[in-house]
Amino acid sequence: MKASPAHQRELLTLASLDMRGAQLRHAIATLPQIAAIQAMQARDTETRHMLAERTGRLEDAHAELGRMQSDVAVVEKRLARDRERLLTATSTKDITALDAEITALLKRRGDLEDIELTLMERIEGMEAEASAAQSERDAVVASLAALAAERDALAEKLAAKQEALARDRVALIESMPADLVELYEKQRARYGLGAALLRGTVSGGSGVALTESDLSWIRASAPDEVILCPDSGCILVRGDELSVS
Repeated sequence: MKASPAHQRELLTLASLDMRGAQLRHAIATLPQIAAIQAMQARDTETRHMLAERTGRLEDAHAELGRMQSDVAVVEKRLARDRERLLTATSTKDITALDAEITALLKRRGDLEDIELTLMERIEGMEAEASAAQSERDAVVASLAALAAERDALAEKLAAKQEALARDRVALIESMPADLVELYEKQRARYGLGAALLRGTVSGGSGVALTESDLSWIRASAPDEVILCPDSGCILVRGDELSVS
């Protein structure tokens, strides 16, 4: 393939744009906020589970307290009934039975109230734990939102650079021969690098010096001959001079 040395040198600009594009894609994919968000999401899961567990325990305790209060209300109702009956009782047997039942109910009420008091103290501690879990979860959610905002802002800036780079690339390609661009894209897709500079005897594609036979072949080629690097497969753009090793 033939292409003017000037067009061949433009391949280096194109390769530089593509390398910058790859760097931008990598930068977007590896923004520091991404790893931070992943770590914070794990913490978010932990705090969500912790809050759910503590809230569940608190709800169970409130339900148990409700049952205790219902039991106390039942005892109070029975006490009121027995005391009313005691006022109208006339036989010793009935009075004795009612006194015994009232005594038992008073003990039952006392026991229930002790349990109720203990439960209320437990609930107070559980409420503090649930509140702490909620505060921690709120902080995690806020951190996630802040990290996401930072990530999006940086990604937006990098995306704007990508768009500008893409415009520059299109403009450059439009000024170059189509067959040269096609070869560049083919070699780039196959080997990862479309073009590189031959600096002295060293190929920019492979990073190593070419053999003397390869250098002799390149020196003998016309300036408009498109050369492929024998090691890396990319288009090798010759400098003004080739040094002899």
